[in-house]
Amino acid sequence: MRLIDESGAQLGVMATREALRIARERELDLIEVAPNAQPPVCRIMDYGKHRYQQAKREREAHRRSKGTEVRVLVFRNPRIDPHDLQIKLRKLRELLGEGNKVRINLRMRGRELSHPEMGTQLLARIGQELSEIAHTEMPARLEGRMMSALLAPKPQAKPAPPPKPAAPPREKPPAEPKPAPAVVEPAAGASPAPQGLAEKAIPDVKEQVQQEQVEPRRQAEDAEDSGEAG
Repeated sequence: MRLIDESGAQLGVMATREALRIARERELDLIEVAPNAQPPVCRIMDYGKHRYQQAKREREAHRRSKGTEVRVLVFRNPRIDPHDLQIKLRKLRELLGEGNKVRINLRMRGRELSHPEMGTQLLARIGQELSEIAHTEMPARLEGRMMSALLAPKPQAKPAPPPKPAAPPREKPPAEPKPAPAVVEPAAGASPAPQGLAEKAIPDVKEQVQQEQVEPRRQAEDAEDSGEAG
């Protein structure tokens, strides 16, 4: 037989006993997928998982092949209130958005039967209101006391997504306080220096102190030099 592993790679032609050994080592099943081929084709797989996926595909295919359902919505009066008409239109949008065809049945009573144009105008207005998502598959037609029309959803019609909530405004982080400028206090008895000269006060004081320390040294050195000279 020709053996295919669980990843779809072909392992070549081998004996059945060898294929069973490989399947048991991988703790999987050996399934014959093409018995009429020469040589027969077998595959290593998890048979339980394979059956589950196959049943799932069959359910999906059955649901897709199901015919379009026709829903019925009844109007009891061609002179419907505008507010009630908006409620009916909202229901029609919901049914059409689900992919269903909708048959509109309008009941005509008494003198309304002698004025069928009232029902025709109402159904035409409904078709115009829903023209973006549906088309009129069967125009208005009077049968006995019931006037009917059939609406079908357009293939490209999709329900509008709900509006996204607006994002809250971002709060700005509080500004960091700026460090206060350093202030040099003047010495006791000294007159306050101007604002522009505050920074120069410190180096002047340092130079004065250094000069006071150097003067005694110079005097001592001068005295020694004069003694040696005498």
